[in-house]
Amino acid sequence: MHCPHCGQQQVSEVVRFCSRCGFPLEGVTHLLNSGGLLPTYGSNPREPSSRRKGVRQGGLLLVLGILIVPMLGILASFAPGRAGTTFELFAALSAVVFFVGGLLRMLYAGLFEDGAPRTPAMFAPYIPSPMPVQMGVVNRSASLPPAQTMHKNAWSQRPTTGELVHRPSVTENTTRLLDREDPTNSQ
Repeated sequence: MHCPHCGQQQVSEVVRFCSRCGFPLEGVTHLLNSGGLLPTYGSNPREPSSRRKGVRQGGLLLVLGILIVPMLGILASFAPGRAGTTFELFAALSAVVFFVGGLLRMLYAGLFEDGAPRTPAMFAPYIPSPMPVQMGVVNRSASLPPAQTMHKNAWSQRPTTGELVHRPSVTENTTRLLDREDPTNSQ
């Protein structure tokens, strides 16, 4: 197999990158193995994921609960005697099943079921675009300016901050004391 980018012949068919230019060859091997057709990932894209199906089932249970529980309550109010108690019990049981079951089904689907299958990202290699041409003249303003070099002699030597202010002498204060007239030595 030859690299489609630089033409370098590869040592093996299982090489992942070109040894000369570093071009990723994994996609090329998939393309060659599938007879020139791009491989398809996942199942039918129109088919919803199991997570989405579970959330829809939970929503359907909630909607059915909104419709069925009030109808059972109305039937329980019109039913005479023992039949009314049975309808009331059935209405309470269906409320628990539909509302709590619907919420639990949606929660289970959201937390534990698989979402839409992820397709692996295939990145195209970076190919720099040619310089834009306007009226036959190449526009150079889009690129960086040429590198500038600075010679060592162009920099002035850093000043030492100790030289900015002259330090007083260590003996300066002692000589001042000697220059003063001492009252005991004035005889």
